[in-house]
This record gives sequence, structure tokens and C-alpha cells, in this order.
Amino acid sequence: MNPRRFQSRLRAVATTLAVALTLTLAAAGGCDSRKEPDLPSVQEKLRETHIYGQSKLRIGVATDEPLMGDLRNGQHVGFDVEIGRYVAASLGYEGDQRLEFVSVATEDRIPALQGGMVDLVVSSFSITEERKKLVSFAGPYFVTTQEVMVTTRLKDKIHTIEDLRDPAYKICTSGGSTTEAELEKRQVKALVVKDVADCVEGIREGRYDAVSSDETILAGFLASYPKEFEIVDLPFGTSELLGIGVPIGDPALRDLVAFFLQKSYQQGRDGQASPWQTAYNRTLGPWLRAEKRQPQPLDVPKLVDFDDKAPSK
Repeated sequence: MNPRRFQSRLRAVATTLAVALTLTLAAAGGCDSRKEPDLPSVQEKLRETHIYGQSKLRIGVATDEPLMGDLRNGQHVGFDVEIGRYVAASLGYEGDQRLEFVSVATEDRIPALQGGMVDLVVSSFSITEERKKLVSFAGPYFVTTQEVMVTTRLKDKIHTIEDLRDPAYKICTSGGSTTEAELEKRQVKALVVKDVADCVEGIREGRYDAVSSDETILAGFLASYPKEFEIVDLPFGTSELLGIGVPIGDPALRDLVAFFLQKSYQQGRDGQASPWQTAYNRTLGPWLRAEKRQPQPLDVPKLVDFDDKAPSK
């Protein structure tokens, strides 16, 4: 073969190999660039929160709602309290020495979060679009409905929304609640007090005839006074999604609370005894007419738990 032709062919082969190698490396680099980033860990997310480094976690709860949030013999008890304990322990605040429950009235829940009095609120806190402008929510962790509870002497007289509009009856509800807005929307004139407990006390003293609130709250008072009250199933047609309130300026904390609610939800789905189901069975379960299951939380981030490894693709 002519030496010049041989050298020319050799250069052509070398060029082809070089181009092929360049394309291979570029393709490999392209694969690397498309590789999904590692998921953030719970610990990393915790460092972004305002509670990082705090010695105690402060949770706002009710102290006068039997079955939900109550103060009994100096101890905080109820479904909301147990959910709060689960979330606190998941965040690393396990045990009474690291957890402080703060009493908050219905109308004080948002100011308590905004003013830094509490880190979280777990207190029959319905998620609404208006409230989401002021605080953040993780959840829902419970789906409830609005009901009416009447004194037993009126159980055969109050059955409809129209009955509630009758000026002969005095209807009571708590201020700052979604129930107050719902009654107003339906032209039901209600006497507004600080807490549902005040309504119940007023009915027992003859000052009111009925109280409207979430079924979970009313179930607690029915459990306390089973012979004095009856819950009337009125067609309000609305479901309340209860969420855990978080300061609006702390998205990392909201994400963590949502993540741990999802963890409990998944345990229940897998047939395990979830923290949610355990809390429900010990508190609300025996008193609600329909069986309940934990609803799936919304907007749950993908995180690596304390002891888990990132899922492989």
C-alpha cells in the first residue's frame, strides 16, 4: 500500500475513534446531569426550622374539650394531645420534660402562632383558605362534620336548619370557629362565646338551647353528660379538615409535621398499629357513630427518615 494512503487512512480511523469517544463521554455526562439529586434528610430539614436547638417544643391545645383536648387531674389528655405527643416525639421532643402544652382558646390559636407563644397548634383546627393566609397547615389528620347538640328536652323539636332559625331557641357557638361562619351563612343567629365549653355550661344552666360545633368536640361533651344531651344530625353538608397549625414563616417545620403524619398514615395502610389509630381508639372511637380512618395528608415532601436510606431507583 502506498505509504501516503496508509497514513491518510490511519488518520481517518483515529479521527473516527476520537469522535466516538467524545460522544460516549458526552452521553455519560448527560446521564449524570439527569440523575436526580439526593433527597434531603429529616435531620437536614430540622436544622432549617425555628425549633432547632430549642430545649422544649410548645404545642397549643384545648383544655376544655373532652376526648379532644382536656386537662384532667393536671394532665393533658385527648385525641389532639396524643397526636401532638406523637409529632413531638417524631421531631425529637419525647417525654414531658421536653414538651410543653399551652392552653389556647379557639379564637386565640392564630395569634398564638403568629406571636410565637407556641410552635404548633393541635386543637380542632379546621383548614380554610382564609386561615392559610395567616398560618400554615400540615394535614389533614382528621375529617369531621359540623353538628348540633341539644338538650334532651328539645331532641324532638330541633331537626332542621329552619328550626335553628326559630327565635324561640338560643343557639350558641365558639368565636373564631368555622361553625360561626357556617351558621351566619345559613342565616342562623348564634350567640358567640369564647369556647364550646361555655356553650355547654350555658345550656346546663338554661341560658342556651343548643350548641353547634365539630362532631369531635360535641362527642366529648356527650361523653361527659350522656343523659343530658343528644347530637342532632343536621344537613350542613360540609366536611371539616382538621390540620396542625404551623407558623407561616417556617415551611421546613410544616414539611416535617406533614412527613410524620404521612408516616403514621402509611403504617395504617400497611396493616400496622399506627399512632393515629391507637390515639383514636383510646379517645374518640367509642363515641363517634361512624368508623374513622386517618386521612392521607396533603403536600407531603419526600425525605429520608433518621434511620432510612434513600430509595434506589
